[in-house]
Formats: sequence, C-alpha cells, structure tokens
Amino acid sequence: MDEDPRLFEIFLDVQRGLPRQGPGCDESTLKALSLCRGMPARPAVLDVGCGPGMQTVALAKACDCFITAVDANQEYLDELHGRAKAAGVAERIETLAADMSALPFGPESFDLIWAEGAAYVMGFETALADWRRFLKPGGCIAVSELVWLRPDRPAEAAEFFGGEYPPMADIEANLETVRRCGYEPLGHFTLPHAAWWEHYYGPLEAKLPTLLEKYAGDDEALQIIATTKREIEMRRRFGDWYGYEFFVGQLITRTN
Repeated sequence: MDEDPRLFEIFLDVQRGLPRQGPGCDESTLKALSLCRGMPARPAVLDVGCGPGMQTVALAKACDCFITAVDANQEYLDELHGRAKAAGVAERIETLAADMSALPFGPESFDLIWAEGAAYVMGFETALADWRRFLKPGGCIAVSELVWLRPDRPAEAAEFFGGEYPPMADIEANLETVRRCGYEPLGHFTLPHAAWWEHYYGPLEAKLPTLLEKYAGDDEALQIIATTKREIEMRRRFGDWYGYEFFVGQLITRTN
C-alpha cells in the first residue's frame, strides 16, 4: 500500500482523527514504564512511531524526562504537539519526522526507547536489533507487539493474520527474540481488551459508515475499508486467541 501514494492516502484517511493508531491505554503505558529499571533522574527517551502521541504525553506526565517523538507522518506529529501543549508538557517533547529504519541519531543517545504498536513496520526482531545501538549502557526498551496467546488458533484467524502479518509469533518466541537481540527481559504483559476498543477500534468503527459513503464506487478504497472492517470483526470474534504484548528489556552490557 505504501508504494502507491493514493492508496496510502486512503489508508491515512481511514485512520485520520483517531486518538491512537493502534491498541493501547495510559494504564498499560505506565505499567510498562514501571518495569524499566536503572533509569537516571531525567532520562532521554525516544518514542518511535509515536503517531498522535497519547502514550508520549502519558510518559511525559509520569516522569521528569525529555522525549524525542518520531513518526514518518507530520500530521500525527502536529496532533501530538497540540496534545502535549494542552497537557502542559510540550517543552519536554521534541517531534521529528523521520523513517524509523533510518533514524538520525548517534550511538548511545537514549536511556529508554519506546515503541507502542510500531515495531511491526520494520519487523520485531529487526527493530530491536537496529535500535539497540541508540541505547546507553544499561538502557531499556519497551515495545508492544502483536502475538498469539493460544496454540489452538482458529483457522479463520490464522488465515487472516497469515496474510496481514506473517511474522506474528507467540510470547515465548518473542521473549527469545528479545534475548537474542541483546536485552535481558524485565517483564511482559498482555494489553487488556479495553485497550483495543476505547481509543482505537471503537472510534475507527464509528467512522466506517461515513467512509463508505465518501468512497462509494471507488473499488480500491472500498477494499481498504472492507479489510479494516474485517480486522475489527476478527478482534470481536477471536480476541482471546491473540493480543498485543508489552515487552520490556534492558540492554545487556557485555564485558571482556
């Protein structure tokens, strides 16, 4: 989709105006933050794929940190700036439009790297392996990733995610990936069902009738909307079999 500017714009229109660009909630953000350890008094934080920044603001309000929030979409960064200003934390958040696979930072620039529902763009393992160079010794990483929660996967759900996200794995496989990429797992937990609906699927589903009317007769746009509708239905029917898992790890400092 991102190779065709028009289709990508339709995708952005489907997602436009949502409080979040994926499952999440402030409670989960703060729970993941509580699992981080060894943080300095005022940590330097990198929020990768920040979207409109609900979690960015939650982090800024929860601790005395300075956050660099990165997203490829300037529209999301503008939303984040407005949200941060309203929350009184704008002076501690810097936004940057950049590709997450080509971040313009030097080695050991951050104490904490954050990515809620964004690492899949690069791939979970690729992202963890690439971003570790930006962490200071003993720094932490917190990433939420789509996972299978049960082995008895319904065929319909397995087929859907086999097409939409083939690398999707279970929790243990992802924990092994965390270790393989040079981090000590500090903890992990599954996002609650409400984190999918209140700020993401609920508002998204409410938009669909208007989008169907707007794009009536546009087969390409209607296909994107139909896929979105099916994704929501997958969650409603098979939400016990998969979820978003928050993984928190600490960079292993190797000594010779």
